[in-house]
Amino acid sequence: MFRRNLFRGGAHLPHLKTTADHPTVVMPPPNKVIIPLLQHMGVICEPTVQEGDFVQVGQIIGDSHKAMAAPVHSSVSGTVTNVDFQLWAGGIQVLTVEIETDGLQTPLKTLVPPTITNKAEFLAAVRVSGLVGLGGAGFPAHVKLSPPPGAKIDTLIINAAECEPYITSDYREILENSSNLLGGIQLLMRQLGLSRCIIGIEDNKPAAIAELKKVCGRAKGVSVMPLPTRYPQGAEKMLIWATTRRSVPTGKFPSDVNVIVMNVTSVSFLAEFAKTGMPLVKKKVTVAGPCVAHPQNVEVRIGTPLKDVFAFAGGFSSQPRKVIMGGPMMGVAQHSLETAVVKHTNALLAFGSEDGELPEASACIRCGRCSDACPMSLLPLELHRAALRNNLEDLSKYGTMACMECGCCSFVCPSKIHLVQAIRLGKTQLRIAAARTLARAEGAAK
Repeated sequence: MFRRNLFRGGAHLPHLKTTADHPTVVMPPPNKVIIPLLQHMGVICEPTVQEGDFVQVGQIIGDSHKAMAAPVHSSVSGTVTNVDFQLWAGGIQVLTVEIETDGLQTPLKTLVPPTITNKAEFLAAVRVSGLVGLGGAGFPAHVKLSPPPGAKIDTLIINAAECEPYITSDYREILENSSNLLGGIQLLMRQLGLSRCIIGIEDNKPAAIAELKKVCGRAKGVSVMPLPTRYPQGAEKMLIWATTRRSVPTGKFPSDVNVIVMNVTSVSFLAEFAKTGMPLVKKKVTVAGPCVAHPQNVEVRIGTPLKDVFAFAGGFSSQPRKVIMGGPMMGVAQHSLETAVVKHTNALLAFGSEDGELPEASACIRCGRCSDACPMSLLPLELHRAALRNNLEDLSKYGTMACMECGCCSFVCPSKIHLVQAIRLGKTQLRIAAARTLARAEGAAK
C-alpha cells in the first residue's frame, strides 16, 4: 500500500461541492449555437459548411487533415447563419460557425454505430467521434490512444479525481452512467490489449467510490483506488505517480512511462458512441458559484452561449465580477457571456467582487510556502522574478516550461503575489524567443 502522502507539495482546498447531490438536468437546445472550430489542443479546423447551409445533429462542420486535430460537429439541426472569426478566451481569434436552431434536433441520417473489429478501426472511430480530453486539456483522444512505436503501454488509468472546488460533473457521470464507464473501460482495454486498469478517485467521494466498486470492481483487471484528497491530485503527472509510482519526466508524455490516462467522462462517452454512433455534441457542466441563483449540473449542447446556460440555472442572484470556464484554480476567465460551451467545458462559475477580484499583492516575506506547495519542485518566486525582467536565461534555468499552472503557489502565498500570471508571461516570452530563433535559422538557410 502506498504511503498516504502520495505526491510532493500541493494544497488543501475548500471543496465547495454544492452541486454533488444535484442530478443532471437536460437543458433544451438554445435558439442559436456558437461553435468554434478549435476545441482541442492543436490546429484549427477548416469549415466544411458555409452560410445558408442546413445542418443536422452530428454533422461535421469543421475538420483538418493534420494529426493534432479532431472534427467538430453540429450539436443542433438548423441553418448556418455565419462563418467568421470571433474573439475567444485567451485573446485569440477563432473561426466560428453560428447555427440558428430549428427546434427539431434532426440527427444526421448516416449516423450509425461504428464497426470496430481491430485497433485501426477503433482509432478511426475515436477520431470520427470528435472526442478530446474532457477533463479540461482538450488533447485529441485518437492521438493519445496512438502512442509512438516502441511504447509498451501496460496500464490504463481512469482519472476520476475531480480535485478542483465546485466541479461535480464527473462525479455525477459516475453516479448516473457507471455502466457506460465500465463499457468504455472494457472497450479500451480490449482494443489496446491491456490487462490492467486503475480508477483513481479522491477519497472525499464515498458514494462514487461505492458505485465504482459495485460496477467495476468485479471486472477483470479493473481496480478502484481511493486517493488522499489533496489538490492537484487529478493532474496527470500526480495521478500517474499516485497510482503506479511512475514519474513522467519534464517534456515527456504518459506513454513514456507506459501508461495512458483518460478522463472518466471521456471513457463513458466512448461507450455511448460505440452504441449509437452519435459524436460529441453535448457536455455535462457544473453551473455554480456564489452568484448563481440555482447551482446545478446541466447537460448542454456544445456551442450553447454562456448567457443561456446561466439563465437556465435561474440567472444571477447578484452581479458577477468574474465568470470562469473550468475550476477556480485552472479555469479561464471569460471576457463575455456571448462565448459558448466547448467540448472540454466541465464547469461555469460566477463570482462576485469578494471572490472574483484579484487581490492586491504585497512584498514577499520569504516564507518559502510557494516552493513547498509546488508539486513540480520548482521555485515559483524565481520564475516570477525572471518573467518580470524578461530574463530568458533564468526562465530556462529554473524550468519555467515544467510548470503546469496548477495555482498552488498563488493559493498559499500570504502576500498574494501573482505568481501564476507571471509564470504564464514567462512561458510566452520563451515561446516568442524560440520562434524568433527558428525564424532566423530558417532565414539563414535560405
